[in-house]
Amino acid sequence: MNALLLAAMLAAAWVPQSSGSTAELRGLSVLDAKHAWASGAGGAVLRTTDGEHWEKLTVPGGEALDFRDVEALDAKTVVLMSAGPGDASRIYRSTDGGSTWKLVHTNPDKDGFYDAIAFWDAQNGIVMGDPVSQFFAVRVTHDGGQTWAAPEGLVLPQALEGEGAFAASGTCLAVLNGTDYAWFVTGGAKVSRVFRTHNRGQSWNSSITPIVAGNPSSGLFAVAFLDAKRGFSAGGDYKQPQYAGLNGVRTEDGGRTWVAAPISATGFMSAVVAIPGTTNDLVAAGLAGEAISHDGGRTWSPIGDHPVNAVAFADSQTGWAVGPKGTILKFSAPAR
Repeated sequence: MNALLLAAMLAAAWVPQSSGSTAELRGLSVLDAKHAWASGAGGAVLRTTDGEHWEKLTVPGGEALDFRDVEALDAKTVVLMSAGPGDASRIYRSTDGGSTWKLVHTNPDKDGFYDAIAFWDAQNGIVMGDPVSQFFAVRVTHDGGQTWAAPEGLVLPQALEGEGAFAASGTCLAVLNGTDYAWFVTGGAKVSRVFRTHNRGQSWNSSITPIVAGNPSSGLFAVAFLDAKRGFSAGGDYKQPQYAGLNGVRTEDGGRTWVAAPISATGFMSAVVAIPGTTNDLVAAGLAGEAISHDGGRTWSPIGDHPVNAVAFADSQTGWAVGPKGTILKFSAPAR
């Protein structure tokens, strides 16, 4: 089978689903093959409970917010994060599957801006945001997202001039379940960096990567880890969907050092995730399309050309991608 035919078959695995929304969707959380959540601009919150049909929900008081990330902890408990300046960065929580919501946290920094949220397990989570007074914001929860505070004794490297994170897909921050590890990635400065913690956000180190930044729209946008050693980070320039530069780097030492690992010759990628239930599989996605790696990010193959913002999977057979104008695509693995 030639490469063009294979790519066409794989692209056909992405099936559009009606979202009933025209919002820019960036948040995505997948529980299993039937349950998933999406979120985005204009207070957009959507859920599916059958894997096929999506319904819109309303968060009272959040109708004008930009919900850039969502985390479903179980079928009933959902944590929702909005991004924006100061008190527009908020965290809401539902314990009844989205029927009702409670505002549990508002960013106390008037110059703050939350970028992403993630959970190690049903009780322990982390939210991070752009620098305030030269340091990135890090807050954690130990009660399932009901309360949030900076870790005691927090130690962070100082942010570089112009450095920030990108609230583009909810994947600029990643945790590794079953461990105390977390990572977040940056851009906007002269270099792009990966920050890493081994103690659930209390202390951090940073590493420079080969990804070129240098302007406010470029750098690293997403990070994912397969295990405590092997990880991948993707990026580019969101103002250049067909970005002509390095768009991927990988590590085999937990994020201490990074080497070039292009996803494609050109193209901006805003998301990367590890596929649950696999040991080596990653999917990257962005305005340039979708790609998959079966060897920990060493090599990549295209699996679609749909412009999207975020991607997430239930397993190797089922996943979703969300993007501009209410786009929702469902991935079903093609028959072999």
